[in-house]
Amino acid sequence: MRKIIILLFVGLVVTLSSCRQDFVFEPSTGDLVFSRDTIYLDTVFANIGSSTYTLKVYNKSDKDIKIPTIRLAKGVGTKYRMTVDGMTGADNRVFHDVELLAKDSMYIFIETTANIGDANPTDFLYTDQIEFDSGDNLQKVELVTLIQDAYFIFPNNTNGIIEQIPIGFEENGDILETNGRNLSHSHPDNGNEYLFRTDKPYVVYGYASVPNGETLTIPAGARVHFHADSGLVIQSGGSLHIEGKILQQLH
Repeated sequence: MRKIIILLFVGLVVTLSSCRQDFVFEPSTGDLVFSRDTIYLDTVFANIGSSTYTLKVYNKSDKDIKIPTIRLAKGVGTKYRMTVDGMTGADNRVFHDVELLAKDSMYIFIETTANIGDANPTDFLYTDQIEFDSGDNLQKVELVTLIQDAYFIFPNNTNGIIEQIPIGFEENGDILETNGRNLSHSHPDNGNEYLFRTDKPYVVYGYASVPNGETLTIPAGARVHFHADSGLVIQSGGSLHIEGKILQQLH
């Protein structure tokens, strides 16, 4: 009986040892493959978050590997943030001992929120790098985004109640409203909103309204961006004046 117990114990040890070998991760050797070497994030406006961009990382070797670190090069000062294979890491900036199976891949998702002052003053580009490992095994993926300052038009929010403007009538005759506000002649940030400027673009959240008796003038060269579910409403009695520019005189 004792021999049988010893044999069972030896068999169990061998089995466990065999299983552990299947999960041994070797250090990365700098042979990762990336879906792209530079990620260009679309133009973002000051202090408005970007869309989420994707980087795919491949381990094309026959070995399970462990990447000692994946980090943003600018560290805690960076305006980028990322998640790695569903993990948020330390402040979305540093990840340690990231495991990647042989012939497998993982996703990294990247976002940014930055101010115009964070960008290079000569080209308004804000850059960073995702660094994989270090020393001789260091690999990098570049991050590049263009930052613009802007005039922002959005409805007021008072104690959680968003300002509404009329945009028509319901079938039963009730007034139909949506999130928005009337433009102002003396907005504290934008100045006279009835005469758009050309030095910075306008970004509209919700609906900008031109009420009765008012005229919105948009000069040549003005840039206007509308967020999702946003627009411009010219109320009854209001008007819109758009100034074009003749590029070539026809004879």
